[in-house]
Amino acid sequence: MFENYKVFETELAGKKIIFETGKMCCLSNASVLVRYGETVVLVNVTASQKPREGVDFFPLSVDFEEKLYSVGKIPGSFIKRESRPSDKAILCSRLVDRPIRPLFPKDMRNDCSVVMTVMSVDPDCLPEIAGMIGTSFALSISDIPWNGPIAGVNVGLVDGEVVVCPDAAQREKSGLNLTVAANEDVICMIEAGANEVSNDVMLDAIIKGHQEIKKMVQFIKHVQAQIGKPKFSFESMEVPHDLFDAVEAFAAEDVKYALDTDNKLIRDERLAPIVEKIHEKFDEQVGDKTAVLDEVVYKLQKKIVRRWLLDEQKRVDGRGMDEIRPLAAEVGILPRVHGSGMFTRGQTQVLTVATLGTIGEAQKLDGIDDQEEKRYIHHYNFPSYSVGETRPSRGPGRREIGHGALAERALEPVIPSVEEFPYTIRLVSEVLSSNGSTSQGSICGSTLALMDAGVPIKAPVAGISCGLITEGDRWMTMVDIQGLEDFFGDMDFKVGGTKNGITAIQMDLKITGLTYDMIKEAFEKTYKARMYILNDIMLPVIPEPRAELSKYAPKMKTMKIHPDKIREVIGSGGKVIQKICADCNVKIDIDDDGNVFVSSTDADGLRRAISIIETIVNDPEVGAIYKGKVTRLMNFGAFVELAPGKEGLVHISKLDMGRVEKVEDVVAVGDEVIVKVTEIDQQGRINLSRRDALLAMEAKKGAAK
Repeated sequence: MFENYKVFETELAGKKIIFETGKMCCLSNASVLVRYGETVVLVNVTASQKPREGVDFFPLSVDFEEKLYSVGKIPGSFIKRESRPSDKAILCSRLVDRPIRPLFPKDMRNDCSVVMTVMSVDPDCLPEIAGMIGTSFALSISDIPWNGPIAGVNVGLVDGEVVVCPDAAQREKSGLNLTVAANEDVICMIEAGANEVSNDVMLDAIIKGHQEIKKMVQFIKHVQAQIGKPKFSFESMEVPHDLFDAVEAFAAEDVKYALDTDNKLIRDERLAPIVEKIHEKFDEQVGDKTAVLDEVVYKLQKKIVRRWLLDEQKRVDGRGMDEIRPLAAEVGILPRVHGSGMFTRGQTQVLTVATLGTIGEAQKLDGIDDQEEKRYIHHYNFPSYSVGETRPSRGPGRREIGHGALAERALEPVIPSVEEFPYTIRLVSEVLSSNGSTSQGSICGSTLALMDAGVPIKAPVAGISCGLITEGDRWMTMVDIQGLEDFFGDMDFKVGGTKNGITAIQMDLKITGLTYDMIKEAFEKTYKARMYILNDIMLPVIPEPRAELSKYAPKMKTMKIHPDKIREVIGSGGKVIQKICADCNVKIDIDDDGNVFVSSTDADGLRRAISIIETIVNDPEVGAIYKGKVTRLMNFGAFVELAPGKEGLVHISKLDMGRVEKVEDVVAVGDEVIVKVTEIDQQGRINLSRRDALLAMEAKKGAAK
C-alpha cells in the first residue's frame, strides 16, 4: 500500500535520528516524520502552484505546533484544546524560519508553508532541533525550489566543556544555551542565551556545533540524491533590468541626495516627491504593474547604500564604521511605577518600566517543556507611531514576542535568585521611536529600569548590533546599524552582554551564511561597543541598583517553616491564611518546601503577619510578648487570640496595672492588645498577662533613655 515508504537512519551527536517519508501526509509537497530519541515531529512543506498577486516579498509561513498530548498533558484552558501558539512555539517557529528563508529564490512569489507538529517529546532530545532538521530534509526532497540543505544543533557548556546536543540533565547545569544552524560551509543562524560567556568560548562552541552539522548536511544530501524530486519552475518576479537601468539613470542622483542624511523624517520627506516623479515618468511604460516601480525604487536605494559602504566606506548618516550614534540614558522618569529607564540611540528610543510583584504573580506556563512558571518576564511593544505610521494596535506579533524574548534572555543571567530577591519581576519595553536596533535599546533600557527599581542585578547588561555588507569575496562589518543598513544590508547580528561576557545572541541573515572570521569580528566589535555604552553612558546615570525599593513597590519578607506546618498556616479551606491576609493587609505565598513569602505596602501589617505565622508554626514561649486580638469576655478575664488556633486567657487580675472591677472596663471584643505568656500548663492551656507586658514595655523604654 505504501510503495513510496522510505526510512533513513543516522546519528546526531551520538543519538539515533530516523526519518520516515512516503507513508503519511501524501498530499503535501513533501512530508517527513522525524524520530529523535523518543521525540517525534511531523514536518510538512507545501507550496502554491501560482504566485500570489500583489506582493513584493516571498510569502513564507513557518509554524511550530505544540501538542500537549506529546507530554501527556490536557490543556488547562476552559475549552481544553490548544488555541493560540505559546510564546515558546512562536520562538521555535522563528528559530527555523531564519536559517531557511534566505535559501529560497528571492524572485519567487509562490506561497510556501512549513508546519512542524510536535507529537511526542523526549526531554533529552529537543523538538525544535528535530523540527529544524526535518524541515531541511522535507524541503530538500520536495519539488519546492530551495538552496539547502542546512541542519541545526543545540550546544551547551557543562563544567567548562562544550557539549553538542546536551541531554536534559546537562542543559539544567549548562552555562550556555546555543542553537546553531549551518550548511557545510557557513553559519546560517545563531541564537544563544549564556551566563556571561567569553567571545572565544562562544566561537569555539559555534565551531564545534558546526562540525556536527556538517555530518547531517552530508546525510541529507545523500538522501536527496536518492529520492529528491526535480524542483518546479516558477514565474520569476525579478525587476526587469532595462526598467531598473532607466529609473537609475533618471533618478539616481536625486535618490542619493534624499538618502544622505541622519534624520529618517527628512529622508522620507525628500524621497516622497522623487517616487512621485518616477511614477509620472514610468507608469505608462509598466501599464497596470505600477507596483514594480516601488520595488525598483527599493532596489535603487539598496544599490546606492551598498556601494557607499563597500566602495567609499561611507555610511548614510556620515558615521565611521565603528562609530555609535549619539546616546542618552535616563532613569526615574515615571513617578509612581516601581522603576523606569529610557535609552536613546540616534532616533531609536525605548522606555522600559519595571514592576515588582509577589511570588504568586509568576507567569504560569502551559507548554511541552518542563518549565511550569517563570518569575522574570519581559514584554516588548512596537506601536505604529514609533515608525511614523498609522495603523490600529492588534496586540503583539511574532516580531514583538521574539524581541521581548531576546531582551529577556540577555538579562536573565543577572537576575537575582528568588532567595536573594523574592519578587516576580515584569519588564515592559515601550518602543517610542524606531530607526534600527530597538531590541538592543530595550536591553539597555531594561538594565536602567531594574537598577532604578532597586533590583540587585549581578551586573549591568548592554546590547548592540553589528551589520554586514558582502559582495563576492569582499565583506565589511559596521557597528550600530540603523534602519536603512538593516533593510539593505546582509546581517543584523545582535549581541547582549556584561563586561564579563555574552548573555544573548540573535543573528538575522539575508545571505547564505557567515564565515568564522565574520563572526569573530562581529564579537570583537560588539564587545568594544558594549563597554562604551556601559561605562560612558549608562553607569554615569545610575552606577548601581538603588538601595531601597520604591515606596509604591510591595515590601517582601520571607521565612522558612517545616513542610508539615503548611496545612496549619493555610487552614481548612484556606480560612487561616485568608484571615491573616485580610487582617494584616498582606499577600502570602507558600511553596511545597515551606518557603513563605509575605508581601504588603503596609510595613506594620507585614511584621504582624510574620509574627502570626511564627506563632502558628512555633508554640508560644513563656516570657515572650505578643500582639493579639480579644475574642471573648468572661467575668474572670478575657480570651486573646495570638494566632489562628492559638488562644490564651488573661485573668482579670492581670488585665491592667491597677485593680479591675469589670473586664469590660479595660477591653472589648476585637481590641488588639499586648500580652505576655506567663505559663503553659500540662494541658497546653496558655495563660497571659497584659499587666506584665505593659511593665516590660515600660522597662524597655526606660532602658532606651
